[in-house]
Amino acid sequence: MHEKQSFLECERSRVFHLLMMSGGLLGAFTYCIRGGVFCNAQTGNIVLLGMAVGNGDWKGAAYFIIPITAYGVGAAVSEVLPGSVKKAGLVRWDTLLVGIEMLVTLLLGLLPESVPFQVSQVAINFICSMQYNTFRQAEGIPMATTFCTNHVRQTGISLVNWLRKGDAAYFRKALRHSGMLLAFVVGAVLGTVLCNRFAGRAIWGASILLFIVFIDLLHADLTKEKGMLERVPAGH
Repeated sequence: MHEKQSFLECERSRVFHLLMMSGGLLGAFTYCIRGGVFCNAQTGNIVLLGMAVGNGDWKGAAYFIIPITAYGVGAAVSEVLPGSVKKAGLVRWDTLLVGIEMLVTLLLGLLPESVPFQVSQVAINFICSMQYNTFRQAEGIPMATTFCTNHVRQTGISLVNWLRKGDAAYFRKALRHSGMLLAFVVGAVLGTVLCNRFAGRAIWGASILLFIVFIDLLHADLTKEKGMLERVPAGH
């Protein structure tokens, strides 16, 4: 199972690195110029919700319910749709999802700056949640493409096990997770630079990254993996 050829294209590390970069860019985008919320994951928003309630700021608390709810709905939808996509037998759900994300980010970049932040927040929460629930393992190693906490944890654990046991496999695992962290940081840096220069159109940086992933996955669906569309990626 750990032979490289046994993995689907949607499980390749290169795909996850690009998705991580996109995730970092979207995180910077929403925090810098779309209301100061984190749309990639919800821990920060839930903490901010609790703080608002603790301060008696009910309007502020309601504000954070929006991204949290959108994230939950996105996860639910990503559990329902894959079955229908699989029955159609045209492309994998993973491929279709990345295509949807690409279109959503393209459309968000066209919105005037006067449009309420919540529009971008809801849309990005929705697609990030679906992506997190869809892309789960990179070549046999559990990964998350929209946030970093577990990558930090796994890097530390793997390095300790490598030092204790001298097994190079742990060092390679640490490198894999730290590589994902680096990709996320690069995406966040890129997103910040683009936001400072292009405002709302900065999100098109994510569109470009997603387009690269989409073409890669679509090519695999139509060629080398054409007869494997019903195969379920590891971790599902």
